Amino acid sequence: MKTMIITGAGSGLGKELAHLFSQKGYHLLLTGRNFDKLTTTKAEIEANGGSADILPIDIGDAKDVSKKAEEISHTYNIYGLVNNAGVGHFGPFVEMDEHHITEMINTNVSGTILMTKAILPQLLKSSDGRILNIVSTAGLRGKVNEAVYVASKFAIRGFTESLQKEYEGSGIKFNAVYMGGMDTPFWDNSDHVKDTSLFRSPREVAEMIIEQMDQDSIIIESKKS
Repeated sequence: MKTMIITGAGSGLGKELAHLFSQKGYHLLLTGRNFDKLTTTKAEIEANGGSADILPIDIGDAKDVSKKAEEISHTYNIYGLVNNAGVGHFGPFVEMDEHHITEMINTNVSGTILMTKAILPQLLKSSDGRILNIVSTAGLRGKVNEAVYVASKFAIRGFTESLQKEYEGSGIKFNAVYMGGMDTPFWDNSDHVKDTSLFRSPREVAEMIIEQMDQDSIIIESKKS
């Protein structure tokens, strides 16, 4: 059975994508910070007849990522990777906490790059597979009170577009997903997004992603029509 790895799979978009890929017959490797939430996702997938395991991994730690990638290469038939894990801290740039800046760069940029570097060689061996990077519309345009978050997402946009060119003809599909804000707790600590009720649900966004995976760039506006 082909295996998809999904980072940030304990809740929100990652969880919904895990369910949808499971319905398509993939085995899931679930990663994330909250083990209890990952356990719940795993149990839900299995209750619906799917198959999933939890992969404890620190995506920002190069040694851990390399070690775990080597281990799973002997156990699973890795077909794809969804780089969904991300963190956001918002507010006036000059007031940004240095810890928050480092956290966003480590997770959003380094985590995505390290996971891709570790998993891509396994896909290239079979000349088949997919890497789907969740960028968000923050990778398309600048936004007030989101300077560092936007910078991290522009980095992943450039990273994805470069891989699309570098590995053209390899059999590996690279998708960049640019979706607007979703109705999730992601915005709970944000002052500049007051009302998320008009945002799409993670399930709706996940379904739209699955439907458009033949495209290099998937753009999904945040507001419901």
